[in-house]
Parts: sequence; C-alpha cells; structure tokens
Amino acid sequence: MVKKVLVTGVAGFIGSNLAERLITDGYAVVGIDNLSYGIMEQVPKEVQFYNVDIRSKDMYPFFQGVDAVFHLAAKNCLPDCQTDPVETMDINVMGTVNVFEAAKRAGVSKMMYAQSSVLEEGEKRLKGFYAISKVAGQWIDEGYKDAFGLTTVALRYFNVYGPRQDYRRASSPIISKFIIKMLKGEPPLLFVDDDKNKRDFVYIDDINDFHIQCLTDERVNNKLFRLGSGKNTSINELFNTIKKVTGSSIEPLVKERPNDPDFQPVESVADISDAATIDWIPKTSLKTGIAATVEYLKSEKLKGNIQ
Repeated sequence: MVKKVLVTGVAGFIGSNLAERLITDGYAVVGIDNLSYGIMEQVPKEVQFYNVDIRSKDMYPFFQGVDAVFHLAAKNCLPDCQTDPVETMDINVMGTVNVFEAAKRAGVSKMMYAQSSVLEEGEKRLKGFYAISKVAGQWIDEGYKDAFGLTTVALRYFNVYGPRQDYRRASSPIISKFIIKMLKGEPPLLFVDDDKNKRDFVYIDDINDFHIQCLTDERVNNKLFRLGSGKNTSINELFNTIKKVTGSSIEPLVKERPNDPDFQPVESVADISDAATIDWIPKTSLKTGIAATVEYLKSEKLKGNIQ
C-alpha cells in the first residue's frame, strides 16, 4: 500500500497542485525542487521539502522509504530549450536518469514520469530540443524496466492549465497570457489563422484524479497514457471563452503569423481511450476551469505579483 510519495518539481504548477491533493488524500509527501523555476510559496507546508537539483546524487537518501515517485521536474519552456540545448539535455535527460536511478536504488515500487504532447505535434516539433529530451526519457524508462524491473507509468500530458500555472516564464502559457492581458485591459495577440490552431486543454484537477488512480490501480503499470480532455479548442474559441468569463469587452490584436517554426499552427487532441478503459474521464469544462484560473490570476494581481 502506498503511504509516502515523492514529487520532483514540487514547487511548480503540476507538482504543487499534486502535492496538495496527495496531502488532502492522506499521503505523506516528500518534495524535491531546486527552485530555479518553481515558487517556494506554492509548496504546501506539510511537504517534507528538500532544495536539491535532480542532477545531484545528494537527493538519493530522500528516496529511502518512499513508495511511489512522480517525476515532474523539467526544463519545459520550448523557446528556452531551443536557446540552450545543452542545459535542456542536462536537466531533462541527465536529471531524469538520475531520478530513475535514485528510485531503483531505494526500491521504489512505482514511478510515474512526465511526457509531453509535443511528441505528437508533427515532424518539425520532434526536431526541437525539448522533444528530443522527452524521447530520451522514453528510452530511459524502457531501459530501467528491462534491466531492473522498475514499474513505471508514462504520463503524456497535453495542455494542462489551472491555478499556479507559471505565468512568470518568458513564454507564458496561452491561457494565463490571455487572462492577464484582459485583466490589465490590454488586447491579446491572435494570428489570422488561429481558427486552425487547436489544442487539447485539460484542467489540473482532472489530471490529479488520474495521478491518484496511478497509486492504487495496477492496470496503469508499465503503460503510457495520453492525458487531455479528448477534444480540442481553437485559439479563437479559447479567446472568446476567456472574454466571456472575464466579462471583458476587449478585442484581440490580429496579425499575420510570423514565418517561424515555433509559431506555426498545430492541431492536437489526446486519444484518451486507454485512460477511459480504466474509468478515468475528465470532468471539468473549459469554462469552469478558466473561471478558476481567472480567480487565481486576479488574486495574484491583487498581491502585486502581476504588474
């Protein structure tokens, strides 16, 4: 029976929300984060927290007595990953193999690790350094399963959103970006073909439902699950939903799309059929999830964290 769970990247968006849910559900939580991207204030006070880099062997003792691991720590801002491929590989590849090794040495019974929908967004995206690092993670997973019998679950997240999503990073997530623009009375930028630019957005609480299921359901073992809403929304539709929720009258600034691979339209949707066969279905509508995210960002603005 799982009693103690370790979360890497615990000060980040998904990690801090997961830690809070685990504590609510009665688990003891060990958290690891070097705070290069995460925010310490987001870590629940009940977490046994260690400020350590996932690339360091100093973290090995913290895995002792842990029943399950969620490996979420990563460098994941795509433009930043393209700018510094060496650091991207160092964190996402060397850091990941180090986490797997720590889990193996400690006799952890199950390890869940983060993948990304970027692996399903076309040939050009697959050549990006972030995607390359995530492909390497898949092979690390296969190697540890084959060589050491480690039980793993691959979590291929699509566009997860909700409170605590990192709006501070250089290229902030689009839902946070749009909401902040509207709260500040500024027009968000859309491109002329954003009706063809579609993503699968899934709310953090629904993702955490699956996380909790991973701890108790053996049907997830040694499998990959695509985690999204199972439907996609165009960027135009997303803007209009946020506009309605915020009550804004602001119209977007519409421009021609730049001739840059990072800005090309993508149409992605998660095939959640495997997760559905083990009774996981996302429950949160886009409107409900955006409303919760708006309230969070309003509170951040009131605190002075959003200028």
